[in-house]
Amino acid sequence: MAARIYQRPKNSMQSGRALTDQWILEFEQSEARKPDPLMGWTGSGDTQAQVVLSFPTREDAQAYAAKYGIPARVHATPPKGLKIQAYADNFR
Repeated sequence: MAARIYQRPKNSMQSGRALTDQWILEFEQSEARKPDPLMGWTGSGDTQAQVVLSFPTREDAQAYAAKYGIPARVHATPPKGLKIQAYADNFR
């Protein structure tokens, strides 16, 4: 029952940065998904994959994982870089 801890990414459909300061603890799949023979939907008997916990800081998420003995990997947040560009650069 391993988990991964990461910072919530910015929603690509909106310009705002709401909820991007939260850290997420998400359990990894413990069994493979398989198609349902009747409906064809993909399913699994693993209910832990549906659990997503949010924390205000990375340290809180790591403390929760340590408290309950959950092996967790922390994925670092990629650096945010701004590409400063003037409108006139479009016509060069």
